[in-house]
Amino acid sequence: MNRVQRRQWLIAAGALLAKPLDADARQAAKVVRIGYLSANLASGPHLRDAFLQGLRDLGYVEGRNVVFEYRDAQGKRERLPALAAELVALKVALIFVGGGTRVTLAAMEATKTLPIVFTDVGDPVESGLVTSLARPGGNVTGLSSVGPELVGKRLEALKQAVPGVDRVAVLWLPGALGERTDKEMLAAADVAARALGVQLQFVEARGADEFARAFSDMSSARAGALTVLPSNRFLREHRRLVELAAEKRLPAVYTSREFVDAGGLMSYGANSADLHRRAATYVDKILKGAKPGDLPVEQPTKFELVVNLKTAKDLGLNLPRSLLARADELIQ
Repeated sequence: MNRVQRRQWLIAAGALLAKPLDADARQAAKVVRIGYLSANLASGPHLRDAFLQGLRDLGYVEGRNVVFEYRDAQGKRERLPALAAELVALKVALIFVGGGTRVTLAAMEATKTLPIVFTDVGDPVESGLVTSLARPGGNVTGLSSVGPELVGKRLEALKQAVPGVDRVAVLWLPGALGERTDKEMLAAADVAARALGVQLQFVEARGADEFARAFSDMSSARAGALTVLPSNRFLREHRRLVELAAEKRLPAVYTSREFVDAGGLMSYGANSADLHRRAATYVDKILKGAKPGDLPVEQPTKFELVVNLKTAKDLGLNLPRSLLARADELIQ
């Protein structure tokens, strides 16, 4: 092989070696664009962090191989349809919904084809999000967070915290979870109350403008404690509800830790951070080719009991060790 032939051979060999490297470089440089739709990002920054951590665990790093188009309604839910439409127009790979049935419905109205992953919703079947939990169908799937049996668990914890209580107010928003789930939840509350030997006072509140009246009704009926049923509206107004419970000196058990972080006595429910972290696996599967309609909706697997010791002290409660031992977190 003369010098010219050797040079031509080296050039050809170099070109062949460069091709897979170029392909790898293009693959490494590929960035996935994901839409993130939220009713109010500021209300749960730890939930977004949990979702991003879940993606990092699967090899997705924001700014490196995945970028987000955040659309935040900032508590103004009437903005959700327009924000969802913006994400569709940007041609994102999929839309992740940061919690809530209404936010998911807004995304569904904006697209019938783009994959949508939801988390922390009530009854996704009755709400019309999916046709069934096992086979969601369509372009939507995710994780549900509500179980009627949790009402009884909350009442049990409340009875442990306030052993002498004989009348418990139940604050609820009719229609918050759909008619079927509402009925199941109220029935579960009745069954648990009979087993615990307490009477229930069901108090409706459809919005923040009815909270003062609702708590006045509780006082008039001499309720000794309070349990709050799941509602995204209640969650948005959690600080006001906690304030009113403190004013009326009502020991209360809530659905999620946001209430306890704001000064509520305690909460028991699905671990929302865990749900958001698990939602990342849905995103990963869809990006790798899975169809949302073929991915079953998952139920909560991790629950948490959070207790605020300072609030217990302010209420003059001497919480039993058995309850404190069960708690996943004690807030001083």
